[in-house]
Amino acid sequence: MRIGELARATGVSVRLLRYYEEQELLAPGRGAGGQRHYPAEAVTEVARIRTLLAAGLPTRVIRELLPCVLGDGPEVDVCVQDLLRERLGDLDDRIAELRHARTLLGELLDASVRAAA
Repeated sequence: MRIGELARATGVSVRLLRYYEEQELLAPGRGAGGQRHYPAEAVTEVARIRTLLAAGLPTRVIRELLPCVLGDGPEVDVCVQDLLRERLGDLDDRIAELRHARTLLGELLDASVRAAA
């Protein structure tokens, strides 16, 4: 299928599909005129990429993970589970920092309201 067909099938813009290719997340074949041609499995690959992006993974990490994805689902080989655990720990740390910042901001607002009353 051509890039426009893949875009329609996945709901992802042509521009974003080209970006995925630049990041080495997708590897289309090329026709005689240089046009991109994607296999039918590219629809699943794009869905997988979108899921990994939504999970907060940067494209460089996704590039490492893609060869380790098992089947059509979100399961990954045991060889990358440590990397995912590390990323999950990073997210937990960021969430804790945001909760702390939210608490401090709430206290500041409460103090400001009390002072104004």
